[in-house]
Amino acid sequence: MLRGRSLSVTSLGGLPRWEAQLPVEDLLLFEVAWEVTNKVGGIYTVIQTKAKTTADEWGDNYFLIGPYFEHNMKTQVEQCEPVNDAIGRAVSTMNKHGCQVTDHADGKHVIVQFHEWQAGTGLILSRARKLPIATVFTTHATLLGRYLCAANTDFYNRLDKVIDVITPNGLNVKKFSAVHEFQNLHAMYKARIQDFVRGHFYGHLDFDLEKTLFLFIAGRYEFSNKGADIFLESLSRLNFLLRMHKSDVTVVVFFIMPAKTNNFNVETLKGQAVRKQLWDTAHSVKEKFGKKLYDALLRGEIPDMNTILDRDDLTIMKRAIFSTQRQSLPPVTTHNMIDDSTDPILSTIRRIGLFNGRTDRVKVILHPEFLSSTSPLLPMDYEEFVRGCHLGVFPSYYEPWGYTPAECTVMGIPSVTTNLSGFGCFMQEHVADPAAYGIYIVDRRFSSLDDSCNQLTKFLYGFCKQSRRQRIIQRNRTERLSDLLDWRYLGRTEGFKYPRPSSVPPSPSGSQVSSPQSSDGEDEHEDDRYDEEEEAERDRLNIKSPFTLGRVPHRKKKLHGEYKN
Repeated sequence: MLRGRSLSVTSLGGLPRWEAQLPVEDLLLFEVAWEVTNKVGGIYTVIQTKAKTTADEWGDNYFLIGPYFEHNMKTQVEQCEPVNDAIGRAVSTMNKHGCQVTDHADGKHVIVQFHEWQAGTGLILSRARKLPIATVFTTHATLLGRYLCAANTDFYNRLDKVIDVITPNGLNVKKFSAVHEFQNLHAMYKARIQDFVRGHFYGHLDFDLEKTLFLFIAGRYEFSNKGADIFLESLSRLNFLLRMHKSDVTVVVFFIMPAKTNNFNVETLKGQAVRKQLWDTAHSVKEKFGKKLYDALLRGEIPDMNTILDRDDLTIMKRAIFSTQRQSLPPVTTHNMIDDSTDPILSTIRRIGLFNGRTDRVKVILHPEFLSSTSPLLPMDYEEFVRGCHLGVFPSYYEPWGYTPAECTVMGIPSVTTNLSGFGCFMQEHVADPAAYGIYIVDRRFSSLDDSCNQLTKFLYGFCKQSRRQRIIQRNRTERLSDLLDWRYLGRTEGFKYPRPSSVPPSPSGSQVSSPQSSDGEDEHEDDRYDEEEEAERDRLNIKSPFTLGRVPHRKKKLHGEYKN
């Protein structure tokens, strides 16, 4: 591990066993992955976000090796001559003799990190040819892990037997100069999501958008591993609770998970067309109304509101209202699904009966395609969409790290994770009361599936009961956790624990949210002990305290099948 400007290497899977403290200047670090400048999944995020921090530490002795794709080279790589002489000679040799390099390390020690099986061939060949290098093999979310979890094997209680070291993944956190700029971005992008919802639910927009919460789940379409199964069941129970308690809160839930489709469906596109037509109609009537009002005021008159709109204006508005009539319910999917009848999400929606009815307080929208700012339906990048939502829900059963809740955190958006994800375990270890900071951790390791579902339902219902001010306070706390996920802080070696915020009472773990719950009308009386500046300053001091990246905890062995979900 890094200690100042030196590296202690005992054995990293290769032949050398270097026990001495070696200065970074005497080391060459190579990182090999299929996703170097090639965006496929989470490994790209790992490498791309930590590149600057690693380069700052290693300087010209750090190198990334990946596949050559011309279109990626043009947008992500600045071509230049190698600064390091040894690398320059090696590249020159490669150009002359293909990829067969001679040794040009000049006495420097070489460490090579291989990511996943795509790059693993290089590790095997290095070992077979007895190259004098130290090697590290890093596996991320693997096919093996997914299949083992899907088969209900004794996976999590055997981690310490099959994995040498477990490390957290960070992000390159960019802070705004204005402290509350992320809150402004939330309001701006929330308005854009509201526009989409206006179109999608035209004719059934009988709920208050200012009292509507936007929840989402995103990632690979792995129905059980990503927790879409437990999420849908919890939404059914949440819908029942909100209806039973006659809540005026509506929850719109987005499933952003790519699947095979035949493009957008007609009804979804029509909804956005109707919305835009209504906007144009309202704008034209407003312009006409404004001109008449302006002329009347210039004459020193108060206009007669009964005559300021003429018969043509009323006809136009009646036609606009007529266009919003629809005989069908708002669709639960934005695209034509190729496997509609067997799709796991749609099949579950049919079973639990969440069809976006008028009486449903939980509305569901499956968007089986990754988001894009060029989309004619929901023209937003993923980051913009996340910032506009209120809560990300990722109740994964298999999630070695979990970038989705981490990305929510650095954008100041609360999220739900589990104690089977690396991110959830990391937060549980280093934050005394994660829920107070907007990190809700569902127990999926030691609880039954039904108990985990009930716990998730409690989290969601408690979140729905929060007032606007409480959500703002929580987003402030969530955003302050972002430094925990910064690559610059993930190499420190002493222990610390993020304390519970002083402005909220202690709460039983996994039973309720860690802030008072009230309606919007009680805003002026709630959280009297909350002092944002004082709390923020204490958090800033705490984040500077170093902490330990722990190994896999050894727990008491559970009986086979005891923890199965």
